[in-house]
Amino acid sequence: MFKYGLKLWSTNRNYIDAAQRLYDSGVYNYIELFVVPGTYDTYGQSWAELNIPFIIHAPHYDKGVNLALESQRAANLLHAAETIQFADKLETDTIIFHPGIDGDIKETVKQLNYINDQRIVIENKPYFGRDDEICVGSSPEAITYILDNSTVGFCLDIGHAICAANALNIEPMFFLADFMVLKPRMFHFTDGHSDSKYDRHDHFGMGDYNIPALLRLLPADSVITVETDKDSKENLDDFAQDISCLKRIEANLMKEE
Repeated sequence: MFKYGLKLWSTNRNYIDAAQRLYDSGVYNYIELFVVPGTYDTYGQSWAELNIPFIIHAPHYDKGVNLALESQRAANLLHAAETIQFADKLETDTIIFHPGIDGDIKETVKQLNYINDQRIVIENKPYFGRDDEICVGSSPEAITYILDNSTVGFCLDIGHAICAANALNIEPMFFLADFMVLKPRMFHFTDGHSDSKYDRHDHFGMGDYNIPALLRLLPADSVITVETDKDSKENLDDFAQDISCLKRIEANLMKEE
């Protein structure tokens, strides 16, 4: 069976009680915690007090981290050090990094090797960023280059891959099949618009992705972080509904086997 994860930010202390209740109820299997820079001292202990497994997501371009730019190397390494503090505190075996934007994939590899943590996995990106920047690591070939020249693993973001395929005029399921050859350690998943070049985080059923077909691509024991939007600051009811939807589809797929 799939293992499902809840995506939260390190500043989301408002969700801690709801997250613990849903975990205790068996709704999901782990938290993927996005590290907001400068929050370890304030929030690290709060998350460590939960009896929940964690995966850590390093800050990305929106938070001032861009591994593809040499000019940001010093700042990137400082942010990576705080990310590793979170990872050590929460005893995770997986740390996700983005490859960068509007830069050089060789610099991405160089910085990953400077950080040199065996827990790192690299996440594929859409071709276009939010403001039409060109993302590093949007194709299977680019991810292959990173994997071949570093010691990191791979996190396949399904929505990112579909967006990149649309931008490159490649059939998305063929594109995803090429990514699957790289044996992803884990996955990111949301609904979205199947013809869009831009990343979305729609609740399942609010987009038009063929969710059953996408889930059929994944191994039976896959680790899947659900990255759908949070509609409430007080509860995680919409996340619970998204998980329920995925579990129903998964159960139907199992019946077909």
